[in-house]
Amino acid sequence: MAWTSMEQTIPSWRERAAGLGHRVAARLRGPGGCYNIGNAFGLGMGIALQVESVPAGGGGLEAAATAASSYLVGNPAATALTLGTAVFFWSGEMYHRAWANGAPPNPVLNRRGDLASGVGALILFVALFSLGHVMLAVTAGLLHALGKFGSAWKWRPLPGWRAGWPDCFRTMVLASRVPAILASSLDLARAVATADAATPVGAWLTPLTLLVCYALWCKADLMLFRASRPAAQPA
Repeated sequence: MAWTSMEQTIPSWRERAAGLGHRVAARLRGPGGCYNIGNAFGLGMGIALQVESVPAGGGGLEAAATAASSYLVGNPAATALTLGTAVFFWSGEMYHRAWANGAPPNPVLNRRGDLASGVGALILFVALFSLGHVMLAVTAGLLHALGKFGSAWKWRPLPGWRAGWPDCFRTMVLASRVPAILASSLDLARAVATADAATPVGAWLTPLTLLVCYALWCKADLMLFRASRPAAQPA
């Protein structure tokens, strides 16, 4: 009897595991999933690298917690970056809900995702500008925000933008990532070329992490172009 009871419970656990797997897979699909995988990976690696920089024997868990806290809210720029990341997570959630049934997305939720992402980009602008990264602040911050707000409010394309070209404001968002990708690529190449036994792991892992994040974010950007295509007319 006990063996029969066990046999009856095994499928239920398998079904639960399969159900969980399906829910996780659904979470990772679409632009919202790509955005938030990149957000989570970047945030997690940033905290891990900050904690890794604590000297051995420097206080254990308390020192690690202090390092993580410093990374998140250690100064106004760090606090702004953390706040911007939180807004980007919310934006990713809006995109996830909008695209839950595939294309075309729910226009209201997709617009909320664009608006939230634009707000997050403005916060990112403040953080980068305060750190002295003016070029990245203008591109990854202001240009990104302009592209997201233009997509949300359906602004007219820039003068001279041809009708057959890809969506103007979605293209702006994609273009806003190029300077940061180039900067991270140069940092990674420089770190690899000059690496020796004394080189800290963060010297090459930080730009590599950023490149992985940007690959995911660019993939999500490209997915969102589908939201700008005119709906197919019935025959």
